[in-house]
Amino acid sequence: MIITSESIHELAPPQASFRDQNLSVKVFRARQLVFLVGVANLVIAIAMGLFAHDGMRQFSHSYLLATCFWSSVSLGALFFIAIQHLTRSGWSVVVRRIAEIFASSIMINAITFVPILVGLMLRQSSLYVWNDATLSASDELIRNKVPYLNAPFFVARTIGYFAVWIYLARRLWRESSQQDVSGDSELSLRMERLSAPTLLLSALTVTFAAIDWVLSLDPHWFSSIFGIYFFSGSMVAFLAALTLTVDVLQRRFGLLPMVQAKHRHDLGKLLFGFNCFWAYIAFSQYLLIWYANIPEETSWFQVRQSGGWGMISLVLVVGHFVLPFLGLMPRRMKENPQILVVWSVVLLMMHATDLYWLIFPTLNPTGPVFSVQPILSLLGVGGVYIAGWLWIAGQHPLLPVGDPRLIESLSGGH
Repeated sequence: MIITSESIHELAPPQASFRDQNLSVKVFRARQLVFLVGVANLVIAIAMGLFAHDGMRQFSHSYLLATCFWSSVSLGALFFIAIQHLTRSGWSVVVRRIAEIFASSIMINAITFVPILVGLMLRQSSLYVWNDATLSASDELIRNKVPYLNAPFFVARTIGYFAVWIYLARRLWRESSQQDVSGDSELSLRMERLSAPTLLLSALTVTFAAIDWVLSLDPHWFSSIFGIYFFSGSMVAFLAALTLTVDVLQRRFGLLPMVQAKHRHDLGKLLFGFNCFWAYIAFSQYLLIWYANIPEETSWFQVRQSGGWGMISLVLVVGHFVLPFLGLMPRRMKENPQILVVWSVVLLMMHATDLYWLIFPTLNPTGPVFSVQPILSLLGVGGVYIAGWLWIAGQHPLLPVGDPRLIESLSGGH
């Protein structure tokens, strides 16, 4: 079939969105349900933390894991959008609006991060040991890092990160939604021009955010490529979330029927490629530190290779790389929606496991201790995040109907 501008509204009607009367009630109920379930899980996790008598340390680490997980999805989306605009990509137009909603959801991540910042300002050190004044005074290395690792500066930096991300995401979202009405191709050029600084600012802020939020849990350790390690995991998480979301919208709500096997194949290729990139960066970080054999650096990996953490490391090697590498390599696997969804779920679980492996050894260095608090926190923050996502998604059509490359995308162009 030849796609023309006249047939766009038949294939991609503007009313095929959450604002459609037949869907609005269903979406509203779904939004209420996931929000209430999320809040309930968070309340249970907080109650367990209060009764644990560990100074809320288990809950604090679980909550950080959850906020980093869902924030990484939004950050991956922001990078994806900028790349699509900068390369003038045609194939991705049919899924770009979903990515824009994920990127705009960084506002929800900013809200869920507030409790961590409040705890730091209240001088709590259950999460970040460098916030303990006594320890900072007695530990020479931490004392030398106090000009950077202190609560006010940490909070100011985090607010700055979110301010940059929210501005960029909302700016790209606003230009795209305006184009739905006007169809002005000049807006595409404006989004392209904005995408270059978006990539630069994202690279800088994500790197420092990863160092602040995760690496500084162990203030004695450092890595020059930790930021890109966090970024690569964020891209894997976002692409997996995007694939799952498109599948749910098609199967559950009957939306986005124009996303076909050729588009899923492209998503699968990106998911495969960025997962390989994650493995490459992870191995590079390990190899450089192992080869240098400096005690200050190797101690971090020594903990994660000992006891139960060694088993988690093996799970990541096999589950995050080897099996997805073999499973996503064939073309037919990337075009099959059921198989692609399965691998997307697996990689999201592996991304959560990776963050668990990064965060929790600072709490339990001898080995992982089973607790449902990380799961409850992931579900809790996830419920709030998804509810916010649905609210944002209801504001505009789920397809950028004014984009001049939409015809190319519907035709499978690149």
